[in-house]
Amino acid sequence: MPKPAGTYTTSDLSRKSGDIIAEALRHPVTITQRSKPRLVLLAIEDYERLRHRADTRSAGTIETMPDSLLAEVEDAVVAYASADESGQP
Repeated sequence: MPKPAGTYTTSDLSRKSGDIIAEALRHPVTITQRSKPRLVLLAIEDYERLRHRADTRSAGTIETMPDSLLAEVEDAVVAYASADESGQP
């Protein structure tokens, strides 16, 4: 089975590193090991762009939640429960 364009094996990488690096400067290149994708080589500009677009959200617990946000959540729960009991939105 032919490998997709821009895909090389780890053996190819050791034999043709210059050509593969030159290609990776134009578009991402996949490196496979034992027929499975293992690495992606890409230009630093593409890498930086991806890093800047990364999700910066974080998760926490009620214990780590700021008091002001916890109060908002509690108010929303009370409002939701009250609306549910009265049958009104």
